[in-house]
Amino acid sequence: MARNPLFSAPAVMMAAVLALSLAACSKGEAQAVAEEKPEEQAAVPVEVAAAYHGPVSAFYTGTTTLEAERDAEVVAKVGGVVRDLFVEAGQRVAAGQIMAKLDDDRLSLEVARAEANVAKLEQEYRRNKQLHEAQLVSAEAYQRLAFELDVMRAELGLAKLQLAYTEIRAPFDGIVASRYIKVGNMIEQNAPVFRVTTFEPLIARLHVPERELNKLEVGQTAALRVDALPGLAFEGVVDRVSPVVDANTGTFAVFVALEDTGGKLKPGMFGRLDIVYDVHSEAVLVPRAAVVVEDAKSAVFVIRDGHAQRQAVTTGYANNGSVEIIEGIQPGDQVVTVGQNSLKDGAPVAIINAEVKPEVLAQSKETVVAETPATTAR
Repeated sequence: MARNPLFSAPAVMMAAVLALSLAACSKGEAQAVAEEKPEEQAAVPVEVAAAYHGPVSAFYTGTTTLEAERDAEVVAKVGGVVRDLFVEAGQRVAAGQIMAKLDDDRLSLEVARAEANVAKLEQEYRRNKQLHEAQLVSAEAYQRLAFELDVMRAELGLAKLQLAYTEIRAPFDGIVASRYIKVGNMIEQNAPVFRVTTFEPLIARLHVPERELNKLEVGQTAALRVDALPGLAFEGVVDRVSPVVDANTGTFAVFVALEDTGGKLKPGMFGRLDIVYDVHSEAVLVPRAAVVVEDAKSAVFVIRDGHAQRQAVTTGYANNGSVEIIEGIQPGDQVVTVGQNSLKDGAPVAIINAEVKPEVLAQSKETVVAETPATTAR
């Protein structure tokens, strides 16, 4: 059978070489096309917020237990049996108001006896005075009688004072916090009978580390929040600052007065106190979530022409919600608040909350308070 010249060995080899050349050419053209049209980077979905102007304050914060500015245990100045009670715990009293009465029979008799002795000596003194003027009584006898009259008058005054002490009175305007006695009780001298306190002003005492001494001063404003009244804040003012640092603890005492609390606060309540010591009225603020910290350096991603640009910033005061930007961005700049962990400098972004206009995002002008945390005293 005759062989077909088309399928001879040289022809097959030439066909193979031609196929390889065409394949290489096609691959090169495809690579050239790929180089001419690079693959576009996918946009990263992010949320943004606008930087805005607003006031920011720095404060020292610490925990405290409320104390009454005026608080006293009233004691019995004389002993005796309780005859009458005129007030109960929880009642308001005025300074000098009688709260209880002790049995005064014995002391009343002592006053009467002293009055009689004084009357007797006064009569004797008048008679001796006339005799002394007539030189019928010696000067020594006359002076001795005068001294005895003075002593007896002092004893009368002491007896009246002891009698007055049977009426137990309020030392100042306040509220009866406790009553320790009952009618019929026999009490001794100096035994506690009542506790009287005042609710306004209340005093919050803080023990502050000495490094904060140059920050806190009389007249600074403060805010108190107590666990028993969630959602409420009470205004106060620094009333006193101790000029002495305790060498054992390395702290100094700060006293904050709280007035006009409406009776909601009580002595003994536990709370958290914030004392404002500095205010920046026109700070540039951004949400805390917008600030990225790496190697102790802060930065934000700013949206420009649809791309995220990493911008180094200098931060100032901060609290749980916002951060002051001292340098790096301007009010109105849009910063990424969600999605920045997936961003690289210059990456395209898709703003998923773009319908919120920057001016709407910047409407919040409430005061932002920056916290200086309380430090455990050494």
